[in-house]
Amino acid sequence: MQRLAMDLRMLSRELSLYLEHQVRVGFFGSGVGLSLILGFSVAYACYYLSSIAKKPQLVTGGESFSRFLQDHCPVVTETYYPTVWCWESRGQTLLRPFITSKPPVQYRNELIKTADGGQISLDWFDNDNSTRYMDASTRPTILLLPGLTGTSKESYILHMIHLSEELGYRCVVFNNRGVAGENLLTPRTYCCANTEDLETVIHHVHSLYPSAPFLAAGVSMGGIRKCRVYNYARLLFFNYYYSTTTDPFLLLRYAFPNKNLMIIFFSLLLLSYCHPVWAEAIPIETAKQNPNVALVLTSYGGHIGFLEGIWPRQSTYMDRVFKQFVQAMVEHGHELS
Repeated sequence: MQRLAMDLRMLSRELSLYLEHQVRVGFFGSGVGLSLILGFSVAYACYYLSSIAKKPQLVTGGESFSRFLQDHCPVVTETYYPTVWCWESRGQTLLRPFITSKPPVQYRNELIKTADGGQISLDWFDNDNSTRYMDASTRPTILLLPGLTGTSKESYILHMIHLSEELGYRCVVFNNRGVAGENLLTPRTYCCANTEDLETVIHHVHSLYPSAPFLAAGVSMGGIRKCRVYNYARLLFFNYYYSTTTDPFLLLRYAFPNKNLMIIFFSLLLLSYCHPVWAEAIPIETAKQNPNVALVLTSYGGHIGFLEGIWPRQSTYMDRVFKQFVQAMVEHGHELS
């Protein structure tokens, strides 16, 4: 009985090896498996190139601003290729915080007082080693505004600073009250609709370097708030209108108040993922009436997403737009005067 059991185990093992070999030879050796894989790959590539990879829609209110962007910020007219295995908006939104790298940045912290007795934490990247702008008084300054719960430690902020360092610019990150580890001195925190703290920061930064070019870039809620303060600096906002918990029409209403778009006097570039569900809510016609406003609307991307490349750990499409636009405004902004 014991010998029979051993024979059966040996027979079973030999049969398994035989079947495994036959399947491998039959499926791949005959070319059937390889053909299926190649066929699927070709079909997927055709679908991706025809339906996923698209040029963004560039909406401008003036021909001069449109030519300026095409000449000095060509990324806004180039095809955006989302990560081939993660182009869906929810996937990009969920993946970005976990997959993107965090370049090391050494900050200098400053606490400034507010009129109501509170304090605001500013994290400075002075870039004193800049070889292009050695004079600190004229070194371009970029004010960075993180999202709802974001701070200077967010990966997208760190990448913006890294790119600004390459250009020789100085950066300062505005941390909303109580989110960056500083003490909350008053019962007041922050609100998307209130811009008093932001105005305080803008006045403070500008007073320190009145001769330096001054730009601002806001992400998500940072962009929404900055849209409501429109007469201080040349502006760049990254607003991503994908949300499963917030009414996108309400979000767009706060981000793009028509009366604000109509009276913006400085160059304003907005990058957004344009979901078909709420595409009609974006005030494209209103933007066309202001020569200082440009909308860059991509077909795919996530909330602070815009991943690209096979393994998107480094710069994203958003980062490339940021770098090209701030450089264009600093070096060629006089063309828009």
